[in-house]
Amino acid sequence: MDLQVLIAAAADVCLKPQRHAVVPVVVESNVSGAVDLTADDAHLRIESRDPGGDRRPELDLELEIYRSGADLHLMLSWWQQDGRPLLWQGSHPVWMDGSSGQRCERPRDGAPLEALARRLRALLAGSQG
Repeated sequence: MDLQVLIAAAADVCLKPQRHAVVPVVVESNVSGAVDLTADDAHLRIESRDPGGDRRPELDLELEIYRSGADLHLMLSWWQQDGRPLLWQGSHPVWMDGSSGQRCERPRDGAPLEALARRLRALLAGSQG
């Protein structure tokens, strides 16, 4: 199954009741334009729609996937909302202030993003083996 479809399905599970689509922002891609996980990194936008199908751009997320050595890391943030915290997910979650980069507390609406990051990291790590 296409990785973008799998990421969207994971977002659907973790970020209910919204529905999601995944589009590349800047990414190493193959001829079909699908995300190539053999590349070292990917930059994606997770677009959000409400259950009625209307776009909810204020709920869109930015997902960066990258490797450092053998480790897989994810960065999740709200799309074009620089003042919001961002989530770095490696072996554990770390929330950072979007402006200063300093570590901060998880925002009130951050638990679903942590769940999504954990699910994606497990999904992506499993697809590499």
